[in-house]
Amino acid sequence: MIQAVPLTRPHLLSELDFMDIYLRLDGNTCPHYRAGPNGSLIPDADLPETFFDDANALTDYLRDTFKGVEMALDFGGMRLRATRLETANGEIWACLRRLPDSPKQLEQLGLIRQLPGLLEDMGRRSGLILICGSTGQGKTTTAASLLTRCMETYGGIAFTLEDPVEYNLAGRWGKSGYCYQAEVKAENEWGLLLKRALRWHPRYISVGEVRTPDAANQLLRAATSGHTVIATMHAGSMEEGLEGLLQLAEQDLHARAATLLAAGLIGVVHQSFGPTGLYAQFMFTEADNPGSPIRALIRDKRIGQTRTLSDQQMAKLTQTGRIF
Repeated sequence: MIQAVPLTRPHLLSELDFMDIYLRLDGNTCPHYRAGPNGSLIPDADLPETFFDDANALTDYLRDTFKGVEMALDFGGMRLRATRLETANGEIWACLRRLPDSPKQLEQLGLIRQLPGLLEDMGRRSGLILICGSTGQGKTTTAASLLTRCMETYGGIAFTLEDPVEYNLAGRWGKSGYCYQAEVKAENEWGLLLKRALRWHPRYISVGEVRTPDAANQLLRAATSGHTVIATMHAGSMEEGLEGLLQLAEQDLHARAATLLAAGLIGVVHQSFGPTGLYAQFMFTEADNPGSPIRALIRDKRIGQTRTLSDQQMAKLTQTGRIF
């Protein structure tokens, strides 16, 4: 649930071009911020005094209400995602990421020009599209952009599960797409809500951060029973993402986990921001080919060997615009 911060004065912070703002909740350290895409080249700067009143109001609100690890809130017309952290020296800080109301188009993400079309094509298939990366590398944005493109292009019901909800995707997309969003309140709810989502007969299911065995179990079952599942996961590489998902699923599914992952996988993307923008690595399976090399390696738990196949696909895509 997105909470609205009550204010009685103009919201000057909305005029500041920032991506993240850092507020100390247990002291009076000067707030600082990371500039947005239209801001300065300075990677981090102290907040100018003209914004202190707004920053203090926001800090006071977080001190009173922010008891968990993450929350979403509305402040002066801005949508923010807050993360709370106690540092090694005992200080308590909140990092607030500024979120747009709607995700960008796939072509606006900074991916190589051939990849958005490939992702859109993959969205017509049933199975799992796994988007990996470390914190703050745009996984959620890519997942939301892909989901909205699929609803607009192919139609159908979509169901998202997130903690917290970031983009406001609820409602009609295109002529025949419609999205419902659910917020997960506790770790043990991921698998339960996935089961409930299946009763809505969605064409698309989007899962923000797979991190429990039950969620991994239900996700793979959905991916192999006619649904298109778009999921994000913290991982340093494509291989680590697949290995992490497999290890979670094996706790519930045991030996069947590798078979289901191999059968259900459409593709995996790993993305990170570099000096020149967004960098993505990817690999995709062939449709209607259960014996494809990537699937065979996953079934045999030789996921580390998929990198060679990924490199071949990336080279072919950049040269010809196609993978298969």
